[in-house]
Amino acid sequence: MAASELYTKYARVWIPDPEEVWKSAELLKDYKQGDKVIQLRLEEGKDLEYCLDPKTKELPPLRNPDILVGENDLTALSYLHEPAVLHNLKVRFIDSKLIYTYCGIVLVAINPYEQLPIYGEDIINAYSGQNMGDMDPHIFAVAEEAYKQMARDERNQSIIVSGESGAGKTVSAKYAMRYFATVSGSASEANVEEKVLASNPIMESIGNAKTTRNDNSSRFGKYIEIGFDKRYRIIGANMRTYLLEKSRVVFQAEEERNYHIFYQLCASAALPEFKTLRLGNANYFHYTKQGGSPVIDGIDDAKEMAHTRQACTLLGISDSHQMGIFRILAGILHLGNVGFTSRDADSCTIPHKHEPLTIFCDLMGVEYQEMSHWLCHRKLATASETYIKPISKLQAINARDALAKHIYANLFNWIVDHVNKALHSTVKQHSFIGVLDIYGFETFEINSFEQFCINYANEKLQQQFNMHVFKLEQEEYMKEQIPWTLIDFYDNQPCINLIEAKLGILDLLDEECKMPKGSDDSWAQKLYNTHLKKCALFEKPRMSNKAFIIQHFADKVEYQCEGFLEKNKDTVYDEQIKVLKSSKFKMLSELFQDEKTPSPTSATPSGRTLLSRTAVKPAKARPGQANKEHKKTVGHQFRNSLHLLMETLNATTPHYVRCIKPNDFKFPFTFDEKRAVQQLRACGVLETIRISAAGFPSRWTYQEFFSRYRVLMKQKDVLSDRKQTCKNLLEKLILDKDKYQFGKTKIFFRAGQVAYLEKIRADKLRVACIRIQKTIRGWLMRKKYLRMRKAAITVQRYVRGYQARCYAKFLRRTRAAILIQKFQRMYVVRKRYHLMRAATIVLQSHLRGYIARNKYQRMLREHKAIIIQKRVRGWLARVRYRRSLKAIVYLQCCYRRMMAKRELKKLKIEARSVERYKKLNIGMENKIMQLQRKVDEQSKDYKSLLEKLTSLETTYNTETEKLRSDVERLRMSEEEAKNAMNRVNMLQEEITKLRKELHQTQSEKKTIEEWADKYKQETEQLLSELKEQNTLLKKEKEELNRHIHDQAKEMTETMEKKLVEETKQLELDLNDERLRYQNLLNEFSRLEERYDDLRDEVNLMVSIPKPGHKRTDSTHSSNESEYTFSSEITEMEDLPLRMEEPSEKKAPLDMSLFLKLQKRVTELEQEKQSLQDELDRKEEQALRTKTREEEERPPMRGAELEYESLKRQELESENKKLKNELNELQKALLEKSSPEVTAPGSPAYRVLLDQLTSVSEELDVRKEEVLILRSQLVSQKEAIQPKNTMTDSTILLEDVQKMKDKGEIAQAYIGLKETNRQSLQDYHMLNEDGELWLVYEGLKQTNRLLESQLQSQKKSHDNELEALRGEIQSLKEENNRQQQLLAQNLQLPPEARIEASLQHEITRLTNENLDLMEQLEKQDKTVRKLKKQLKVFAKKIGELEVGQMENISPGQIIDEPIRPVNIPRKEKDFQGMLEYKKDDEPKLVKNLILDLKPRGVAVNLIPGLPAYILFMCVRHADYLNDDQKVRSLLTSTINGIKKVLKKRGDDFEMVSFWLSNTCRFLHCLKQYSGEEGFMKHNTPRQNDHCLTNFDLAEYRQVLSDLAIQIYQQLVRVLENILQPMIVSGMLEHETIQGVSGVKPPGLRKRTSSIADEGTYTLDSIIRQLNTFHSVMCQHGMDPELIKQVVKQTFYITGAVTLNNLLLRKDMCSWSKGMQIRYNVSQLEEWLRDKNLMNSGAKETLEPLIQAAQLLQVKKKTDEDAEAICSMCNALTTAQIVKVLNLYTPVNEFEERVSISFIRTIQMRLRDRKDSPQLLMDAKHIFPVTFPFNPSSLALETIQIPASLGLAFISRV
Repeated sequence: MAASELYTKYARVWIPDPEEVWKSAELLKDYKQGDKVIQLRLEEGKDLEYCLDPKTKELPPLRNPDILVGENDLTALSYLHEPAVLHNLKVRFIDSKLIYTYCGIVLVAINPYEQLPIYGEDIINAYSGQNMGDMDPHIFAVAEEAYKQMARDERNQSIIVSGESGAGKTVSAKYAMRYFATVSGSASEANVEEKVLASNPIMESIGNAKTTRNDNSSRFGKYIEIGFDKRYRIIGANMRTYLLEKSRVVFQAEEERNYHIFYQLCASAALPEFKTLRLGNANYFHYTKQGGSPVIDGIDDAKEMAHTRQACTLLGISDSHQMGIFRILAGILHLGNVGFTSRDADSCTIPHKHEPLTIFCDLMGVEYQEMSHWLCHRKLATASETYIKPISKLQAINARDALAKHIYANLFNWIVDHVNKALHSTVKQHSFIGVLDIYGFETFEINSFEQFCINYANEKLQQQFNMHVFKLEQEEYMKEQIPWTLIDFYDNQPCINLIEAKLGILDLLDEECKMPKGSDDSWAQKLYNTHLKKCALFEKPRMSNKAFIIQHFADKVEYQCEGFLEKNKDTVYDEQIKVLKSSKFKMLSELFQDEKTPSPTSATPSGRTLLSRTAVKPAKARPGQANKEHKKTVGHQFRNSLHLLMETLNATTPHYVRCIKPNDFKFPFTFDEKRAVQQLRACGVLETIRISAAGFPSRWTYQEFFSRYRVLMKQKDVLSDRKQTCKNLLEKLILDKDKYQFGKTKIFFRAGQVAYLEKIRADKLRVACIRIQKTIRGWLMRKKYLRMRKAAITVQRYVRGYQARCYAKFLRRTRAAILIQKFQRMYVVRKRYHLMRAATIVLQSHLRGYIARNKYQRMLREHKAIIIQKRVRGWLARVRYRRSLKAIVYLQCCYRRMMAKRELKKLKIEARSVERYKKLNIGMENKIMQLQRKVDEQSKDYKSLLEKLTSLETTYNTETEKLRSDVERLRMSEEEAKNAMNRVNMLQEEITKLRKELHQTQSEKKTIEEWADKYKQETEQLLSELKEQNTLLKKEKEELNRHIHDQAKEMTETMEKKLVEETKQLELDLNDERLRYQNLLNEFSRLEERYDDLRDEVNLMVSIPKPGHKRTDSTHSSNESEYTFSSEITEMEDLPLRMEEPSEKKAPLDMSLFLKLQKRVTELEQEKQSLQDELDRKEEQALRTKTREEEERPPMRGAELEYESLKRQELESENKKLKNELNELQKALLEKSSPEVTAPGSPAYRVLLDQLTSVSEELDVRKEEVLILRSQLVSQKEAIQPKNTMTDSTILLEDVQKMKDKGEIAQAYIGLKETNRQSLQDYHMLNEDGELWLVYEGLKQTNRLLESQLQSQKKSHDNELEALRGEIQSLKEENNRQQQLLAQNLQLPPEARIEASLQHEITRLTNENLDLMEQLEKQDKTVRKLKKQLKVFAKKIGELEVGQMENISPGQIIDEPIRPVNIPRKEKDFQGMLEYKKDDEPKLVKNLILDLKPRGVAVNLIPGLPAYILFMCVRHADYLNDDQKVRSLLTSTINGIKKVLKKRGDDFEMVSFWLSNTCRFLHCLKQYSGEEGFMKHNTPRQNDHCLTNFDLAEYRQVLSDLAIQIYQQLVRVLENILQPMIVSGMLEHETIQGVSGVKPPGLRKRTSSIADEGTYTLDSIIRQLNTFHSVMCQHGMDPELIKQVVKQTFYITGAVTLNNLLLRKDMCSWSKGMQIRYNVSQLEEWLRDKNLMNSGAKETLEPLIQAAQLLQVKKKTDEDAEAICSMCNALTTAQIVKVLNLYTPVNEFEERVSISFIRTIQMRLRDRKDSPQLLMDAKHIFPVTFPFNPSSLALETIQIPASLGLAFISRV
């Protein structure tokens, strides 16, 4: 394809620009071969003639189409060159706020200088497990690729992070390490990632400094190896450091600082522990003041010092070692202040007792004389003698600085060693991922030895990078079987040879350092002689003989030779080192002793790979070679460490991160093109582009090519074979076959060919668009013409009509004028007549009025005199009446007082006579009857009082209503009175005006005719004004009424809205509480599973299997059930323990919820304690009352009572003895016996059981004797005193309640009958032993008891009367309060009055409702409790009566009267119970739960059959009243379900089956619990099947918790199954073919680490949903629960889809929005088919729907912004802005979203309060509820199939 085909009119190109580096321009005419000038137009509209280079004739680079701008991968660009790369990065960084971009295998990261919310744990989870090209570029994607390749290829990985100072290298490395720690987890109890991050403050303080470009520049390189075990979990880490810039310790350039630690020390000098260091301000020390900038804006060095010390403590550096470090650092500062004075040219000296040197020696623990001597002298050793030679002042200063640098370097290495010790792990390392954070290419105005070494390292890294890129390209070509042609790429081996080869720069430098009089100048001359004009990469500056230039891969750099030799030698005199080694300061001597002895951290730990053995510190000396190593130059050491690093990197798979610094001023999201281009050239990104562009940079799969360029084909060209179809098309479109190649799976294109194809495609689409536009415009114009024609006809019609109406109007006006003239003349005459008549009438009226007023005044005076007389006479009569009434009342009071005293005396006499009568016991029956009558009368009074109270209430209500009506009437009359007063006032005003006019008329009689007309005009004007004011007032009144109506309506709406909002808020709070509870439950189940696993592991480790012993299944399950039973019994006790044991593993809980629960528990404990105290107080009071009553009773006398008491004491002692024996037997069974002895069926067990039975029988016999004695006493009393038949029901009730065993009631009943039968035979024996007297005494005691009871009843009656009086008083007070409130309300304005009355009524009704609810709850509880007790008592009494009737002899039956007997008949119908033996319980659990297959049950049997069977077994245990059996069965069931779900927890069918059965079991326990709320829908037969003996509410709660756990497990299984399908089916797959245009893919799409496992479609998701739904329906799951599962499923689908959409720029387009909306509509259709639209599932997809709509709506004007803000209410502001930033046109007809529009959206949404989180929480689980769903299935009809293997169960 010729260049002229691309350089046509309107084609856009890039031209160089000195300011912006590259500018965009447009061709004004086609380029022809041979043209020397190109006509261009810049974007700002300026025309330009661009001259081509006459030598190269190179055309300016073409610009990519707009749809390719902003691509995730730069290799996806059609034109690969520097301006395209720069523009793409700028658009992504400035417009889309995206800081990461792929460039082939390189991740380019631009420092935003702003904290971005893209590093949270949700982002980590989103990138985890994803292929690298599937998501937007991110440092997490690179980390995931490295981690995945390490696990897949079993090969160590490296992430190489490079860039210049301030580009963000350290932060990128930190985020990569955080990703590894989050994804892999830590294998040890200590979090290694936290330790590595804790090392950052230390390393930054001792290795970072402020430079002119960065306030926190790392002045060393580091390589961190993160070790992993075989399960790829982090076990440890190791750090290597490279080339610490030691010269910074002694020298800093202008505006730079020394290392941070020195300034932190100076800022903390005032601390007490630092007093001994004798520090001061940083400007005091020579080593910290040279840069002139000791303070960094926004940085507090004192706080940073605290962080550094805290980090040292975290990493295990003790306080003593920390103080030692600070002591050495302070010594270095004081050493820098040591000054020298010259003696002569070759010698110098230090002043005596020089303070800085004294402080240095004190801190270092060395002798002052020795140090001062060797700072000014050096030792020269020859073969025979040793000389001590003085040195000059300059040499002494250099020696001092060299010593300071050496001390600091050793201290730095010591700290690194201790950091590595803290990060070291003893576990064997399987593999590692290395993170290299190293300096980038540097060039400054003055470049010295440090820049030379840094650029040398970057040359080596760039060579490795080029080779790796070249290798990947070669592998790609070989894989696709493309003919491989050698690609020419830049090889920087010559530059590396220039530096490190023999006679290279480093070699010559080392040689010069060995020369006795070597200097920088002589070394420079050697360089010129050796390399100048021999090596093209070496140059000499024109104006200097002390510098040289090297052509590096990035740029030319000029190095100044001054200082190279000194820095390379790094000369430290041995004598000074020996002085330091002899120090008394232990830590200082350790620093220098390490130079001779190997460091423990330099040795490789056990289990490290061969690659890890290279982990040697560069500044460390190798063991055994201390002397030689000390003589090695810095360059030689750096070269060796660099070679070791390159060996490590070459043995790993590298991943590259290039950090770019966008500007030098640290402005957020500001892009400086010049600085960016410099760094892009320096970091090798452009070299990667060049290598890619040299071959076939653009690559398409056949399917992608077909989908994109299908529009260029005709229907006949489309074949079934996509590959052949693409070949045929390309042969037609591109004639030069060298421009493309066909691989096995892809088509490879040369640079520019994709742009050519895009141009052809755009042209065809443009032609199609023009045709569509032409047709639509023609249709619109025709429609417009027809509309205009119709409008013209209409206008004509209306004009003609208007003319006719005008003529008719003229005729009417002429006739009207004649009529007006006639009536005007008549009006003038009539007016004159009326004027004269009115004047006459006015005179007459005034005269008559005067006469009438005089008469009225006279009549008024007479009337008032009569009224005064009447009032005075009435007052005198009332005074006389009051005086008489007062005297009469006083007489009545005196008389009544006298009568009351007489009555009181009578009552006292009667009371004394009653006392005596009581003593004499005369007329007791009559008295009792009188008291009874009094009681009846009092009860009648009580009833009458109640009736009065009721009548008072009704009267009160009627009075209240009357008062309200009166108030309303008064209010109406008041308003009428006001209106009447207004009218009166108006009339009075008019009267005054008329009076004035009359006065004027009388005074001006002569001029009355002249002023009459004027007066009438004024009156008319006044009337018109009044009318106008009246109309205005009416309007204002209407407006006010409307305003009041609107306000009332608004208030009503506001109240309704508030009510709805509060209801929603309460629902949300309820859901939040439910969710927190279920999360806690989930956490508890997880910890419980973890505890079980650990316990199983411990058991496996501890237990040793016995030889020859094999456990059967039944014993195993029985032992297991026993264990679980015991654990379930102590569940409440063990719960805190189990919650505490794995606390170290516990995930972070919701602390607010935890504190609320803790507070609630405390409140409940306090309430419980108060209730307990109240109960104890009541018991003490009752006991005190009882003892008082017993003391009041006279002691019983008589031999019979003594005999009875002795008998009872004897029986009680025997009873206690038997109980003690029983307890001892139980203890013996529990403690001494082994499980084999006490096993059921063993001989010892049977003996003990027999003993227990006999003891219990004897105990029953003793109880029966006691009851018989009691019953005989009662019967004898009845026989002697037949008249005293009144029995006290309370005593009998107390006796019944005192019977411990309910069987005593039946025994007493039978004994009473026997006694009555034999009473005639025993009459003659009564008087033998004085029994009659005893009975008489007993009767007297009974009388006294009855009398006391009557007194107590009287007291209670009095109390009731007092209570009623109190209620009446309270009602009166309430009535008074109501009246006061009514009076207050009448004083208020109407609106406030209504509001106050409503508020009062609401308060009253609320209080009444609360009281009634409390009473209702108490009564319900009492009724339920009494019903249960009544059932139990009735059942047991009936059973005991039947048993006793069977034991009565036939003779006794004959004497008894014949009574109807209920003979139990054997029922043929089943009772809905299943009976099993206790020993068969493990087998039941095994067959029904553990070994049951859900598929067979779901297909062949009724849903929920296992739940029904288990409940029927529970019913039978309840029927037997066997609480042990019920508890054991329920516990075994719950543990069995947990066990089977733990074993097969990833099987959806199994989890669904047991969720359904658990819920059905829970519903059965509720349905048959006997509670009224659950029995509403039961049949009478089902109500008969309710549980009778046990309340299983606690187990219902346990089952509910278990159901919640199963539901959460079901959701996890759903998520795991759907997760791989969602992104592919909802986003990637084209459900509507041809809508989505495929853009050119980048390199990442073909280098993803995992190959496609098969694509999922939307049909796959719907099929899976159908499977889920059918399985749940087959298992009989509750419909409400199915709805909740579907809602959760749809939420997961929507959240995962939206999260991927927010992280994928290639998915944010108009066509993708249409695809998503279509997919969502298909899901909604599925919901409609399954009748699940009301499940709330559709609402969970609302954020996804709104995101799809956001992709499709217009995004230009303010109206569009307003529509977006109102439409996207389910999306957060961050999500809306992210979608708009990511929006990418698929073709050139779409437009990008402008930055101004995005800012408009942000301004409109700034007040919206929503979460700042970008991604939705895909792991969120909605709180689940289990609505009660009763079953209509009758239990007695359930059949047990033989396939379940439950033959040992029998139906009852």
